[in-house]
Amino acid sequence: MTFSDIFKSNFLENVTAVSGLDMVLGLGLAFALGVFIFFIYKKTYPGVMYSSSFGVTLVALTMITTLVILAVTSNVVLSLGMVGALSIVRFRTAIKEPMDIAFLFWSIAAGIVLAAGMIPLAVFGSIFIGIVIFIFTNHKDMSNPYIVVVRCDGTASEERATGFIRENTKKCTVKSKSVTSGETEVNYEVRLKDENTEFINILADTDGIRSAVMVTYNGDYMG
Repeated sequence: MTFSDIFKSNFLENVTAVSGLDMVLGLGLAFALGVFIFFIYKKTYPGVMYSSSFGVTLVALTMITTLVILAVTSNVVLSLGMVGALSIVRFRTAIKEPMDIAFLFWSIAAGIVLAAGMIPLAVFGSIFIGIVIFIFTNHKDMSNPYIVVVRCDGTASEERATGFIRENTKKCTVKSKSVTSGETEVNYEVRLKDENTEFINILADTDGIRSAVMVTYNGDYMG
């Protein structure tokens, strides 16, 4: 082996495997799609505590996926090695919201399709998915359940509270009841007739009612 043979390696030959135009166009579009996915995630986040780091992760994941697929499509041998390398990766971060999984797969899919050269499919598909998620997530449904927690003095006050709630809501169901010395706490699952919640104020001012609290929940309540 001569001195010049040292530089005749596959590593140097792969320098021009992906053209500069492909790199700039691929990563630029990946960044744009990642920002779009991040925007949809931010506008449709259903949870309580929004995580900006997860939104940035979606942008980075789209670009990283594009980077990997660009390398894989330029070299068949590299694709086999990439499969082996990625098979040892384990993700242990807990996913708190089911929609977060959809956004993760959306970012990965956008990066794969984009790097494969199917730019119209990646752009149109991402826009269509974003519109669908935005419409369905921001759709206000009056049948969304609420929990009304009422603390009252006794049986008579409880009956008045139950009757009043049934009159002012579309549906009312007792979920749980807790009785202590001189106080009764009842949890109702209700569905509102409209957006008006004034009846809670009236209920709280009723004689025998110590407090009335209404909160929304996602249906995972165990009573």
